[in-house]
Amino acid sequence: MKVDLAIERTAEAERELAEELLQVGARHSAEHDVFHITRTRAQVAQANLERLSRAAARYGTAVDREPSAGGGVIGTVREKTSELLGRRPEAGLLLLADLEQLHLRAARASLAWTALAQAAQAAKDRELLSIASECHPETLRTLRWTTQKVKEAAPQALASG
Repeated sequence: MKVDLAIERTAEAERELAEELLQVGARHSAEHDVFHITRTRAQVAQANLERLSRAAARYGTAVDREPSAGGGVIGTVREKTSELLGRRPEAGLLLLADLEQLHLRAARASLAWTALAQAAQAAKDRELLSIASECHPETLRTLRWTTQKVKEAAPQALASG
């Protein structure tokens, strides 16, 4: 069985989702709801990674649990760009593009959780199945949030002059 590969793919997808959430939050710090929700969702993704890392050891693999927060010079540039753009129309278009990328990352993570749950069932690993069953809904919440946020942001970003 290749359960270790499913664990690694799921961990990679969740880590990339956490990284993207942190980056989007930094880029859109002027949008307070986006900033705070992306931070919260990134913490949830990191908690998912933590839970997954405990199961990974049983399959001879390790999970890198820490996303790169986009800090340093790049993080500072993102924050300053967000401050300069503020609520200008260009910021709305950038937000829509970022939400699209977040949605794609969350969809990838969701599929990885689904595959991992199936692998856990096949391996009769109840603990791993429990982890997947508890973590996957959190990733689905991120998917629903990106969809809802696009519905809120698109009219203003695309219909404004």
